[in-house]
Amino acid sequence: MQLGSGAAGCENRADIMSEERLKILLIEHDPGFVQALGQMLGTARDLPVDVTAAGDLRAGLQALGGDAFDVVMCDVAVPDGAGLANIILIRAEAPELPIIVAGESDSEAMAVEAVHAGAQDYLVKGQLSPSWLERSIRYAIERQRMDRALQEAEEKYHGVFDHLVEGIFQTSPDGRYLMANLALARIYGYDSPEELMLTLTDISRSLYVKPGRREEFVAAMQKSDVLTGFESQVFRKDGSIIWISENCRAIRDNLGRLLYYEGTVEDTTQRQMVETRLRDSETLYHSLVETLPQNIFRKDLKGRFTFANQHFCRALGRPLEEIVGKTDFDFFPAELAAKYQQDDRQIIATGTPYESVEDHQPPGHEKMYVQVVKTPLYGADGMPVGLQGIFWDITDQRRAEEKLRAAHAQLEQNRKELHEKNQQMEDDLKMARDIQLTLLPQHYPTFRATADQSSTAFQFTHRYLPTGSVGGDFFAVSEISERKAGVFFCDVAGHGVRAALVPAMIRPLVEDLNPCADDPGLFLTRLNSDLCAILKHTGTPMLTTAFYLVADWRTGSMRYANAGHPKPLHLRRHTGAVQSMRSPQGKPQAALGLFEKAVYHSAEMAFAHGDFLFLYTDGLVEVHGKKGELYSPAELARALQKRAQLPAGELLDALLQEVREFSEAGFSDDVCLLGIDYAT
Repeated sequence: MQLGSGAAGCENRADIMSEERLKILLIEHDPGFVQALGQMLGTARDLPVDVTAAGDLRAGLQALGGDAFDVVMCDVAVPDGAGLANIILIRAEAPELPIIVAGESDSEAMAVEAVHAGAQDYLVKGQLSPSWLERSIRYAIERQRMDRALQEAEEKYHGVFDHLVEGIFQTSPDGRYLMANLALARIYGYDSPEELMLTLTDISRSLYVKPGRREEFVAAMQKSDVLTGFESQVFRKDGSIIWISENCRAIRDNLGRLLYYEGTVEDTTQRQMVETRLRDSETLYHSLVETLPQNIFRKDLKGRFTFANQHFCRALGRPLEEIVGKTDFDFFPAELAAKYQQDDRQIIATGTPYESVEDHQPPGHEKMYVQVVKTPLYGADGMPVGLQGIFWDITDQRRAEEKLRAAHAQLEQNRKELHEKNQQMEDDLKMARDIQLTLLPQHYPTFRATADQSSTAFQFTHRYLPTGSVGGDFFAVSEISERKAGVFFCDVAGHGVRAALVPAMIRPLVEDLNPCADDPGLFLTRLNSDLCAILKHTGTPMLTTAFYLVADWRTGSMRYANAGHPKPLHLRRHTGAVQSMRSPQGKPQAALGLFEKAVYHSAEMAFAHGDFLFLYTDGLVEVHGKKGELYSPAELARALQKRAQLPAGELLDALLQEVREFSEAGFSDDVCLLGIDYAT
């Protein structure tokens, strides 16, 4: 029932009102009160409204599902209602709408209880006036707006808080966690902050690897109330050890008494590993430099020696102290020294490493041939600071060394190219996996089978486990009509990239076959013909098993065709009986992609309310037990029957877990499961 009211010519409804008329849903069984409330709203000066009246709670909930309202007013005593529990039912249907509850009782406790239940206001029927009613409506809308803004702000805060990379904590002085964010829980290996706080009740004994480390933390905090870069080794939940860095401050009350510590935690394990490797590298470098039989030196930008290893010192017959600060002209013939410095200037100017075979003549020795390698050195600012050189005698082995150097250079180039190709392949596989996952249904069609459109006739649940980055299993669920669902399920032999390409070809073929989607046999026949036409150009057949089903919720019938696929299992939940879906015409038919002119036939069976249909690929049963035996379809049927009353998602997970426990090696092929509940 519609009741129009509101002052004519009103131009403004305050900040919370728009210039359009407010739509109010009044759930009230008393026609007299409905009329009185309409008259009150008619006298409102700045509140033009349209009132829709519903005589009971059920009619009110139906009205909420079919129209948009600004406010809901509900009598707490409507005959088919549940008192203040009506608020919960209304909020479940329209969580964003402000609710005003009206009743005969003038009890403050009743009003408080109504607000706690989710209402914005409680009105006493006998005390209503136009101004009081208008103010209540305005306040209810404003309160709801403020509550929604507060909720959004809290969600935003928690979103930021829980998605920080750094862990955030508060701990008591005696070593208990008072607060932790999700990042800290993940750093320590826990699934949630709650699990962390319940488990780590004594930080001193349970967290730090080094005994007494918590006491060192407390002592440092007592000294300055602020601590930065406090690095420690800690135990994760699984017992593994990581490095962390803590920044913390002490929180005290107005009297200076310690309340708690709060701060942040960063996982520095990788940094510690890098620093350790760097120290080891430096130690190894100096060890190599001093033990290698080559001559190694460094020079500054003016050509002065800044370092020389012991082998170079022995070759010159001078201690290091007499070499540092000197130039080539102090040790070598003038023509060689000039050449060395000219090469050095070229290396520094171009930034290009230098490698050559040169004449060399240490003091008191004959001329010899040396292999020389020089590279520029750079400071932290990226500017050149000198060069480093190494040389060794190759007089007797010049040719052999040149061949070896060429081989090494080629090997390094091959390694680099192989690394780049492997990296490109990994990137391509990752992209292929992401693309393939988008081929699977992201949302299932809804088949509304009840008068109030509140439930769906078919409920779909799936699990997909590729053995590699990409897999060869694929399925699709389509809405043929408002009462018919089409389910296509297939498995390409093998796994990996080659197998994954076929589902990518099949998907557009399946979509193009919509005109014959209602006939399973014709659907697979045409799909096989199209697929064969594509595969024959590749010269390589690809065995593809497939199953196609058309389910009609209104008649409870299932029409299907099978192209060499494992027979789906039909579970009748009411009786617990499980049976496999027989092959059309009583005999198996060939897989897709093998015989271009193959004709597939349809079969039909009944599907009762509460039944469950289970489709799977052969990767689920092609696993071996400890004695080498296969996990048979019969064992799968028994496992399904044993869990007949589980919800679909739990049922699929339980089946996967049973097969995993049966097999020591796990799944060797892609696994795809699909469950269909006939839920009406």
